[in-house]
Amino acid sequence: MNFWKSFFAAFLALVLFTIVSFILLIGIIGGITAEEEVVVAENSVLHLKLDAQITELQAENPLAGLPFGSEAPKIGLLQLKEVIQHAKEDSSIKGIYLEVSYPMAGFSTIEEIRQSLIDFRKGGKWVVAYSTVMSEGAYYLASAADKIYLNPEGEIEFNGLTIEISFFKRLFDKLEIKPEVFRVGEFKSAVEPFILEKMSPENRLQLTELANSVYGFTLKRISEARNIPVEKLKEISDKMLIRNAADAKSYGLVDELYYQDQFIDNLKGRLSLGEKDDIEFIRYGKYRKSVPAHKSSKNEIAVIVADGTIMPGKANDGEQVIGAETFVEEIRKARTDDDIKAIVLRVNSPGGEFRASDMMWREIQLATKAKPVIASMGDYAASGGYYLAMGCDTIVAQPHTITGSIGIFGMMFDMSGFLGNKLGITFDEVRTGEFGEMFTVSRPLTEAEKNYWQKSLNDHYETFTGKAAEGRGVAIEEIKKVASGRVWSGAQAQERKLVDILGGFDDAVKIAAEKAGVASDYKIRFYPKHKPFLEQLITQLEDNAKTDAIKSELGESYIWYQQLKKINTYQGAQARMPFEIQLH
Repeated sequence: MNFWKSFFAAFLALVLFTIVSFILLIGIIGGITAEEEVVVAENSVLHLKLDAQITELQAENPLAGLPFGSEAPKIGLLQLKEVIQHAKEDSSIKGIYLEVSYPMAGFSTIEEIRQSLIDFRKGGKWVVAYSTVMSEGAYYLASAADKIYLNPEGEIEFNGLTIEISFFKRLFDKLEIKPEVFRVGEFKSAVEPFILEKMSPENRLQLTELANSVYGFTLKRISEARNIPVEKLKEISDKMLIRNAADAKSYGLVDELYYQDQFIDNLKGRLSLGEKDDIEFIRYGKYRKSVPAHKSSKNEIAVIVADGTIMPGKANDGEQVIGAETFVEEIRKARTDDDIKAIVLRVNSPGGEFRASDMMWREIQLATKAKPVIASMGDYAASGGYYLAMGCDTIVAQPHTITGSIGIFGMMFDMSGFLGNKLGITFDEVRTGEFGEMFTVSRPLTEAEKNYWQKSLNDHYETFTGKAAEGRGVAIEEIKKVASGRVWSGAQAQERKLVDILGGFDDAVKIAAEKAGVASDYKIRFYPKHKPFLEQLITQLEDNAKTDAIKSELGESYIWYQQLKKINTYQGAQARMPFEIQLH
């Protein structure tokens, strides 16, 4: 009896301790994350430090600032644009100090920020950029400033763009893994890294033209900002004439070479401060809390963000995955909500699963029958990403956007050699008919199964091109001339009638408001909405615990586990970008 009394007493104490600890934890987190009232001092400078991953929308990390919150900083592009616009109208903000060295963003995202900074300057305020090191993308962003200052021992990368692709054929040969590939389109090169050791001639052609198109517009914009002829910039870049900070100033890429204290003195002069006065800097994260959530209007423009890889099912906050079910639900709600007068579909996606893309396209088509739906393309809107955009009334893209890639591929992995010869695992099967398991890694596909997959992909390709032709109002023969899985820059896509207007997110919103007849009175809201804080916290803790457990178990093999998970998503019909294009 005494034993059970002691046991239940200890058990009750443990339960109470757990409950109290949880309440205390929530209280501590609540205190840390409590919204403080932000007071912006007069004569302030907004400090934008943009060495972060820049996503479309910033999902708040409930563990940010806590000892066990290890996620890298992220900045939401669309929120950043709102903050810069607010700062333009805020009399307390005199200018912006732009600090950027290695922004984790594509050139279309950088262009969106550039245009916001240029618009900020049109209000009579200044933007100055200062850094020790600037990557190609960082310098492109800094070129929007009135003045660019560089550390005397600093450096700027200004030598053109490079596209590098990793190939895994030799690795698969060594491991006795045989990719079984099905594709439609000579340019559908998403599978090339698994079956070749270098680029195909078709792929090399499209990537060369893509890089030249993107860089051509980049040099044009820098030329306009720095008053240096494009031909001269091209020479500087091709011959890599910028070897040090002095070269950067000599060729006019920067205005002055300053140490930090000299730069601060320059800012004090701009603010009419004395030598001993302190500058009132306010960082982006803090200033964002002073920006009103929404302006007052009964007319709403819904901005539905499709950011990441397209997959079936639902998406979670912070994941760069477009869950088809989540997306369809958001479009449907926007379509049936009378307060929402128009929809802007913000697409930043290299594509993904074909059927998920088609399901989302269907809901977009229904929405266009009820109200204006405008597509705004980000860094990528290719393959499945283009599938979404082509269903909209109007498509707006940046010249740097990577789009098109109208094509289909599928891939299986025959791992019977690896499993049998390397690991000693063999398989056998019985079946009731000619066809067996269609998603299998334990054996090669039969000829009948291969024919089934290729016929299925051919049908999907006809569906894709047919709907693209319908959406763009052109003959299917014209679409097929620019399809075959080929990627284009936004500028190239406009020339080929895949895109209507070259511009940014703000242009897409204006078009939506005008088409809805509410150009003089509207507010913007972003969707999907974020989950409540406590739900985010629990999900984040669960994800962190799961990731830590897998890392602990696999050790250095964790990176291969991630690659295998990624490869697994390639099985079945895919409307996906040809590999991951990184311009740097």
